[in-house]
Amino acid sequence: MLELSPLLTYALDWANLLLRWVHVIVAIAWVGSSFYFVWLDNTLTPPTDPELKRKGVGGELWAVHGGGFYNPQKYLGAPKSLPENLHWFFWESYSTWLSGFALFTVLYLFNAGTFLIDQSVHAWSPGVAVASTLGFLAGFWLLYDLICRTLGQGKRGDQLVGACVFIIVVGAAWAACQLFAGRAAFLLVGAMIATAMSANVFFWIIPGQRKVVAAMKAGQPVDPIHGKRGKQRSVHNTYFVLPVLFAMLSNHYGWAYGHAHNWLVLVLIMLAGALIRQFFVARHKTEVAGQPAPWGWAVAGGGLLLGVAIWLAPAPSQAPAATTQVKPDLAQVQAVITQRCVLCHNAQLANKGVRLDTPEQIQAHAQQIYQQVVVLKAMPMNNATGITDAERDVLRRWFDPGQLPR
Repeated sequence: MLELSPLLTYALDWANLLLRWVHVIVAIAWVGSSFYFVWLDNTLTPPTDPELKRKGVGGELWAVHGGGFYNPQKYLGAPKSLPENLHWFFWESYSTWLSGFALFTVLYLFNAGTFLIDQSVHAWSPGVAVASTLGFLAGFWLLYDLICRTLGQGKRGDQLVGACVFIIVVGAAWAACQLFAGRAAFLLVGAMIATAMSANVFFWIIPGQRKVVAAMKAGQPVDPIHGKRGKQRSVHNTYFVLPVLFAMLSNHYGWAYGHAHNWLVLVLIMLAGALIRQFFVARHKTEVAGQPAPWGWAVAGGGLLLGVAIWLAPAPSQAPAATTQVKPDLAQVQAVITQRCVLCHNAQLANKGVRLDTPEQIQAHAQQIYQQVVVLKAMPMNNATGITDAERDVLRRWFDPGQLPR
């Protein structure tokens, strides 16, 4: 069995690489098309050509890109006839969610005991943790969808939906950080919002568009409610994007998900992302109208990020006593590494291709040890081996940034 462990680890690493690659590629396509159409909707101008007005065109745009000229046009309702080749935007969304869930399964659900669970946060079984994770994904969508359907109408509908969704996200962030390992909690909150984004496309935007097309082909009047609902969910998605992207990138930053109030860190940074996105959405409209850019939104988002950065900044280091300035020797360092790290970095199970079971290997990976254990505090994963702050300090004093230890 031990002989298969390195092969299984290697296979999972390849699955991780390929799924992550695909996920990033299709996410770029989805986010790019989403941002483009939000920008397009907000920058279209009423046509001056009588023929376009007669055809029912409500807005158009002239653009130049890649050496060619483009003239996208948007109809007020539906065109009088449909072309044979009608492009649908939905596989970008579906591919992003499917690849993301597959990656989440390989990394977190398949290794729930290591990646989802931190015994110091909440001690429970992997099976219950996995079931709860899926509950977060489904539960947020159901609540969000219910809010949109019941409160999303009228002039203040979007404001009510936004306020309710914010409250739910705050509650979910707090709950996730009380139940799961920090990095898993951040990712889970991002995944539940991303699930709602893709569900918006699957359950509302695309079905509504199909009903419009079917009515047109049958020669029946088109109900404008489908376009309004699709537009509403599409706009919601554009505000979700930056918060989700932060959550997906956060696993690289232990100072964020490892903070004592990590749920609040997550909420504040995601809120900053939504405010910054609001700046760009509003700027599209003011640009067309010739009005000043709404910098208040950008300042609010940037100020919030700055405030969080100042809040999380490490305290200025104080000069330690002379006795603590003595640099630990390699034998002291190896004792810490052997007890806390070799469990996953040995000849039989060299996670990420890193072995730390000999003095030579410890020296060869000194930079990585310092970065992952001392600076980021990302290792040991979820502190599964119980490394202490004093032991991290041994590694800190042993490694002198800028030169290899001797």
